[in-house]
Amino acid sequence: MSLLVLSVFTGYLPPPMPSVPMPVPEQAPNPPVWHIPSISEDRARQAFATYVSSKCCYSSAPVREGVITNMESFNTYRYRLETFKESRSTEWSQEPYTGQPVDAGVQPAPGPWQIAAQSPAFFQEHKQTIKVPYTSSVKNCHLCLGMGRNPCTTCAGAGNKVCQMCNGSGYRHSNDRCTNCNGRGRENCSSCSGRGSCQCDTCRGKGKLLVFINLNVKWSIEKDDFLAQDSSGLRVKKLEEVSGKELYKDAQYMVYPVRGFPDASVAQASERLVRDHQVKYAQTSRILQQRQTIELIPITKVNYMWKGKPNVYYVYGNEFKVNADDYPATCCCSVM
Repeated sequence: MSLLVLSVFTGYLPPPMPSVPMPVPEQAPNPPVWHIPSISEDRARQAFATYVSSKCCYSSAPVREGVITNMESFNTYRYRLETFKESRSTEWSQEPYTGQPVDAGVQPAPGPWQIAAQSPAFFQEHKQTIKVPYTSSVKNCHLCLGMGRNPCTTCAGAGNKVCQMCNGSGYRHSNDRCTNCNGRGRENCSSCSGRGSCQCDTCRGKGKLLVFINLNVKWSIEKDDFLAQDSSGLRVKKLEEVSGKELYKDAQYMVYPVRGFPDASVAQASERLVRDHQVKYAQTSRILQQRQTIELIPITKVNYMWKGKPNVYYVYGNEFKVNADDYPATCCCSVM
């Protein structure tokens, strides 16, 4: 148990070296070159109308009267790498002792990664707490010193306190004896029923604690995205709100970086993120599965004229979201 005990305060525990060679990632084929054509004028107008109708202070006049002069396609790519990993950490725990088995010292405790845990399906986050065998022992409760009770904090252990009805005088209304305290000026403490002490919350009155080590197992997903730069002028933050057309998907124990993709920045990001995930997570966790995807996010820049002045809006994502920062027909109301 000594190695396990020493590691209790070190945070997440590194997994042991594998006893058999880990599977080598399969070389994935180059993704196909896909393209999503620009949307039609009708679709652009429909998306624009939906957007404007959701704004209480926007006039619909530019939608009805505006004339589209040009539509430009600025499709971009989003690369995403997900690593599904298992992490383990240990911590001391305790509970009131009521006769549970005590097994510390019977035999050496298993190592943190030797304990079986039921893993969820890939890419489903989950937590599990397991009591480590052969680490349980009994000790006196440290808060009540094994007494099972602690001094009452309401009356400071006296069992009584100043009578609230007579404020400690013993009398009410001149010479009338206080009926609440029978003239004593003090009344029994309701918190401890006059005993001066209360049951210890830590050991629940048992006086003893079962102390043991808990193993905390956590399955989590680490995710990183990369958005290829485009020259549309739409803020990158907006693209985080939408989905795109999935062009490529690869899932295996360890993925290879994407090779030969038409946009060189995507291939470079894939190589960097795959390397970063291996360095960052393999030291403290057990990597169970990796998944990488590439989406093509459609962006259409719509230029239109209204009242003789040029304006612009963007339609983007599979959801046909619209962004029009400088909408030309808003009323003066504002939401604080």
